[in-house]
Amino acid sequence: MVDEKVRQYLSQIGRRGGQRSRRTLDSESARKMVLVREARRAFRRFASQCFWSCDPGYVVTAQDIPWIVEQLMKHGNREAWEAGARLCR
Repeated sequence: MVDEKVRQYLSQIGRRGGQRSRRTLDSESARKMVLVREARRAFRRFASQCFWSCDPGYVVTAQDIPWIVEQLMKHGNREAWEAGARLCR
């Protein structure tokens, strides 16, 4: 049989799991986070083609996105160019 304290604890955390997230994130910040994630993915994917002279451990930030786009479109193949075009949207 389950102890009453354990039952109350499980009931409390179960209730908390069903509630909406309390984090407030405006849509502009959410879009920027997605762009940074996509830019980091493109940096890793096309590292040997477009970013061979950069540190492989470099962490891409929001300020780097225009540079990432430029390098993808200038030095990459069609796939890299398309990835850069998606980052421009």
